[in-house]
Amino acid sequence: MERLTGTISRGVRAPIIRQGDDIAHIVAKSVLDAAKADGFEIRNKDVIAVTEAVVARAQGNYATVEQIAADVKAKFPEGHIGLIFPILSRNRFAICLKGIAMGVKKITLMLSYPADEVGNHLFDDDMLDEKDVDPWRDVLDEKKYRELFGYIKHTFTGVDYVEYYKNLIEECGCEAEIILANDCRAILPYAKNVLNCDIHTRARTKRRLLKAGAEKVCSLDEILTESVNGSGYNENYGLLGSNKATETTVKLFPRDCQPVVDKIKAEIDAATGKNVEVMIYGDGAFKDPVGKIWELADPVVSPAHTDGLIGQPNEVKLKYLADNDFADLSGDALKEAISEYIKKKDSNLVGQMVSQGTTPRRLTDLIGSLCDLTSGSGDKGTPIVLVQGYFDNYTN
Repeated sequence: MERLTGTISRGVRAPIIRQGDDIAHIVAKSVLDAAKADGFEIRNKDVIAVTEAVVARAQGNYATVEQIAADVKAKFPEGHIGLIFPILSRNRFAICLKGIAMGVKKITLMLSYPADEVGNHLFDDDMLDEKDVDPWRDVLDEKKYRELFGYIKHTFTGVDYVEYYKNLIEECGCEAEIILANDCRAILPYAKNVLNCDIHTRARTKRRLLKAGAEKVCSLDEILTESVNGSGYNENYGLLGSNKATETTVKLFPRDCQPVVDKIKAEIDAATGKNVEVMIYGDGAFKDPVGKIWELADPVVSPAHTDGLIGQPNEVKLKYLADNDFADLSGDALKEAISEYIKKKDSNLVGQMVSQGTTPRRLTDLIGSLCDLTSGSGDKGTPIVLVQGYFDNYTN
C-alpha cells in the first residue's frame, strides 16, 4: 500500500538530565524506547535532535553572577561602560545583566527601539509616526522617552523593560543611565568603553564602534570564553546563547558538541543498523505575528550536527509543475508525470524557475526550527525530537 504520510515530527520524552549524565546514551536510549513503546521503526535518514539546554546541563556548563562580574571587571577595569543592544528578556539577559552590573560602577544602557534585535517590542512601530520620531537618527534619553511613549508593558510578559533593566542595575549597586538609539555609534558621547550585546550583528557593531573612535569594545561572545573562578564557559560564544538557571546563575550554550552527535549516531547504528542524522538545536527562526518576536536568541540554530545535514533542500515546486509544465494533465497521468520529473530533477536547482517558492534555508535551520516548535519551552518534557520522512519527496 502506498504510504500517505510525509514528514512526521515526534517529541520524545526523556528523564530529567543532571550534570554528569551521559547525554548521548540517554538520547539514543530514549529514542529506541519510544520506538518500541509506540510501535514505530527507526529508518535511514531519520533525524534525531536534542535541545542544547539538556546538553549544557549534562556538561554542567553554568556560571554565577559573581563569575560573570569578575570577567567583566577584568575586561573593563575603568568601571564605566556603555552597554548596548541587549535583547529584552528576563530569561535570556536579566541574569547576565546582574553579573555585568556587579562588575562595574556605572552602566550607560543603550536600548534599540521600538524593538530589540529579535523582535521584542518596547512599543508599537506606529507610535513612531504618531510622535514624529526618526528611529535611525533620534537619540532619546530616559526623560524624553517617557514624555513621548510613557510606560508601556510588553504584550506577553507584562514588563516595562526600561524600568526593569534600570532597577536591576541599580539593585546591584551600579549607577544606571538609560538612552535609546539604533546607531551603535550614538553611545560614544556617553562612554568610550563598550560592551555590545547584539547577537547576529555583533561583528559589524564592533567594527563600526572601533572605527568611530571607541577605546575598547567587547562583544557578549567575549565574556566567559574561558573558565573564571571555576565557572563554565564557551570558547566560541561566551555569554551568547545563555539562559537563566536560577536567580544568580546562567546556563551557558553547550561546548564540545560534535562528539555528542557522533556518539548518538553510532549507538543508533549499533542498535538498529540504520544510518540516522543527528543534531543539537537551540532557538529556531520564526516570527510570532502577535508578539512580533522572531526567536533565534541563540548565536546559531545548531552548534553541532552530522554531515548528512549539511546544505540546503533541493526541491521543485509541485504547484508550479501542475500549473505550467503539466497543465494539460490530471489524475494518475499528472501524478506520474510529476513523479518522473522529480526523479530526474537536477542535482542543483538554484536559479531555476521550477524551484521558486521553495525555502532557501539551510537544513539545520529548517529542521532546528521544526524541532524547537515541536519540543516547546515549557512542561512537555520532550527535549528530544525524532523527525521522520523529512528527506522524502512525492515519489517515496
